[in-house]
Amino acid sequence: MTDPLGWGAILGQITLLFTPTLIALVVTFVVSILYKRKLGLYGKLFDSTIGMIGLGLVLFWVYTALFAGVFDLIATHGALDQSVSMKKKPPGTPYSKLIGTPPPGAGPYYLLGGDNLGRDVFSRMIAGSIKVILIAPFATIFAFMVGVTLGLPAGYYGGKFDTVLSFIANLVMAFPVILLFYLLVTPEIIHTGLPVYMAGILFIFPIVFLSVLWQSRYRTQPAKRNLYLAVTLIFGGWLYLGIAWDADPLGLVRFPPNLLVVFVAVVFVNAPTVFRIVRGLVLDIKTRDYVAAAQTRGEGPWYIMLWEILPNARGPLLVDFCLRVGYTTILLGTLGFFGLGLESESADWGKMIIDGRKLLSANILHIAIPPALALLSLVLGLNFLADGLREESLKD
Repeated sequence: MTDPLGWGAILGQITLLFTPTLIALVVTFVVSILYKRKLGLYGKLFDSTIGMIGLGLVLFWVYTALFAGVFDLIATHGALDQSVSMKKKPPGTPYSKLIGTPPPGAGPYYLLGGDNLGRDVFSRMIAGSIKVILIAPFATIFAFMVGVTLGLPAGYYGGKFDTVLSFIANLVMAFPVILLFYLLVTPEIIHTGLPVYMAGILFIFPIVFLSVLWQSRYRTQPAKRNLYLAVTLIFGGWLYLGIAWDADPLGLVRFPPNLLVVFVAVVFVNAPTVFRIVRGLVLDIKTRDYVAAAQTRGEGPWYIMLWEILPNARGPLLVDFCLRVGYTTILLGTLGFFGLGLESESADWGKMIIDGRKLLSANILHIAIPPALALLSLVLGLNFLADGLREESLKD
């Protein structure tokens, strides 16, 4: 019988498992510091202590999700592998009678103990990072595509177009965010098919944004413009069919229904706020001298919006992006806490916390604490990163 591990041995083994993440983190920081003067605003982050801390925390989980999801490293067991004898066992307990086939090289311990179904808490925490990194940043990028595409012309042109879009944005924002998010992922709404139709509308915006971007920039270079437009329309259309409608003709791209619903909810909830921020920035920036100079040169409105105004709004938008990814991470955890969104058995940090919360009164802490600390560290890192970006962007 293998003896249980003490906390020193547990922390040592966990550190060894995180070796790929730590190596990637060190390499990233060393290279970035060496070339920081050539890396623009990103390089300036390394002049800010709080920005570096935030970046380190965020990259830690990004690299962890990458190595765990793509290379099947770090986690010692499958997220759904169970052992009846390991239910609620404390950290460092040797496992036995595992249901299912463990991955090659699986360790003989549940390093952070077993949950109420006998699954490895450490491996489920790692698997949960994949879900967060897959959904939160990419859904926020889509929300920014929608908000920027509509906010730029609303602020630049004004008039009835601005009035109508602002009214719609205010209407959506009038609902409490968590209530609206909660409503969109309920089974009753899902069964109506509404999220699929919303995906069909919202996911077309990245294609529209990139098409207008290339048209405005290369309108005097037809060959280059047509090439970029063709690549955007063909590749973007292929992804659009697979993601939004599950109709990829090649059968390579598809979103699981539950993941699509959460993705759509994130985009729909965040897009109106991004729209208002972009609109406000455009109202301010469009009065600047360099915008007047571009108008005098005869540049088109979309060129001015995308290549004169938008780059000069990057500081506030990058800060908001980091904060919004943090908000989305908390929302995903909240949905998991209420048992909504992703599959019920999914390795979701929020679901792990609610499962562990029920056992806190029995002084069983190891189920809820690890995912709670993981969620805390990622959101804290995003907030620190946003503070660092804000600090450095104000120096531009």
